[in-house]
Amino acid sequence: MKFAKPVLFLVAALAIVAALAYALVDKPTAPASTFTTLEGRQIALDDLRGKVVLVNFWATSCPGCIKEMPGMVETYNAYKDRGFEIVAVAMSYDPPNYVANYVQTRQLPFPVALDVNGEHARAFGNVQLTPTSFIIGKNGDILEQKLGELDFDKLKALLERELS
Repeated sequence: MKFAKPVLFLVAALAIVAALAYALVDKPTAPASTFTTLEGRQIALDDLRGKVVLVNFWATSCPGCIKEMPGMVETYNAYKDRGFEIVAVAMSYDPPNYVANYVQTRQLPFPVALDVNGEHARAFGNVQLTPTSFIIGKNGDILEQKLGELDFDKLKALLERELS
C-alpha cells in the first residue's frame, strides 16, 4: 500500500504527457475526395477549404442515421452561413432510389452523395459502420472522427470555436 500513491502519481503524470503529445501531433488530412451528389453535381473537399465540413456516412436502413438527421438539418441551418458544410454520403449498399426518396421526403438542405462503389468509404479509412462522421477543419485536417450518433451539443461547441 505504501507504493500506491507514487504509482498513481506516475500513472497520472504519464497520462497527462500522453494527452499533450497527442494534442501536438499533426492531425490527419482528409482524403482528396470528390463526391457526386444526387443531382450530379461534383463537390471536391479541396474546394471546401476555408469551411468546417462534416462528412457523414449513413444509410436509409440505419436507425441511428435516421435518428440524427433532424439534428444535422438543424445544425446545418444554424451554421451554414458562417462557413459550415455537410456532405451526407450514402453507403454503397443503400439503393439509390431509397436515398433519393429519403432526401426528397425529408427535404434535406445539404448535399447528399452516393458512394456507389465504396471508394469514399475506403478513402476515409474503410468506413463500414454507420453513422460514421468526420469533422474536417478549415485547413483540411480531420478534427474529429465519430462512430455512432453525433453529440450535437459537442458539435455546436466545436463549430462555435472553429467558426469564430
